[in-house]
Amino acid sequence: MSNLFSPFSLREVVFRNRIAVSPMCEYSSDDGFANDWHLVHLGSRAVGGAGLVLTEAAAVSPEGRISINDLGIWKKEHIPMLQRITRFIAAQGAVPGIQLAHAGRKASTLRPWEGSGTLPADKGGWQAVAPSAIPFNDVYPMPVALTETGIRKVLDDFREAAARALEAGFQVVEIHAAHGYLLHNFLSPLSNQRTDEYGGSFENRIRLLLQTVEAVRTVWPERYPLLVRISATDWAEGGWNLGESVQLAALLGNQGVDLIDCSSGGLAAHQHIKVGPLYQTPFAEKIRKEAGIATGAVGMITTAEEAESIIAEGRADMVLMARELLRSPYFPLHAAHTLEAHIPWPIQYERARMRK
Repeated sequence: MSNLFSPFSLREVVFRNRIAVSPMCEYSSDDGFANDWHLVHLGSRAVGGAGLVLTEAAAVSPEGRISINDLGIWKKEHIPMLQRITRFIAAQGAVPGIQLAHAGRKASTLRPWEGSGTLPADKGGWQAVAPSAIPFNDVYPMPVALTETGIRKVLDDFREAAARALEAGFQVVEIHAAHGYLLHNFLSPLSNQRTDEYGGSFENRIRLLLQTVEAVRTVWPERYPLLVRISATDWAEGGWNLGESVQLAALLGNQGVDLIDCSSGGLAAHQHIKVGPLYQTPFAEKIRKEAGIATGAVGMITTAEEAESIIAEGRADMVLMARELLRSPYFPLHAAHTLEAHIPWPIQYERARMRK
């Protein structure tokens, strides 16, 4: 019996296996709307056998987008197409999930294939916000520091986005607090130099994330899981670190978070990351063991054997895959064959099933 292909439950949701499609920005929306690209991109991974299919970062407000072409969930008009996508994902046996996000000081930037840095105002650029007026680097936007009113709006935006996500048919919400975006900006002393209740001490820097979780949980049903993605370390001296991540994860668990999606980096332009196969898995393992909460491992997991070992050795509860699922949308079907796990194939594809 494969551990990777064993069912996994969070609250009242049962995932058919431990493979999740990690959020991957597609930069292919107009005014935040999902379209046929998103239906095919996400739907094909559900057909391919993943247990959980997460959307890319969905902006909770127009100013919370990374680029002008980001997916959004800031208005009710976004819901119908998202409903079509969630219906299809669920019909294939996968669980539909959405990542809610605010880009913070990395907002109003160009799409990757258009260059790097600030989106000009004459191309639709807008004012980025952050805990402090500190840009990511010298070509990114100069953000303005959020006022108390601005912080209250962020909390309202996340809560209202979660309510729309429920109406759209999602069964999992993930709050994005990683990769140098707004909630991560508040966590790290490298980007947060506030002197009010949202800056300075560890307790103050985590305040906005805890309040965001609380706000989302007011509308997100008890029967459905809530995930949080964090950058377990900034990979930079003086930044957010793994010890703080363990403390934060334990507190999040007490507030109704069910799984920590353990990524890293993205906040500091001068970060120094030691990249290699499974290089972020130790973060998931440490947080799982020391904070007593379920975790997801992500980062250069590319083979069935690697994914199986992570689950079998108790290093994480789920494996979130990104680039490998871009290369091979049907990776789970192939991985099951490699691991000799018998799983259902889409009936339309059954005649192509690989057999020992």
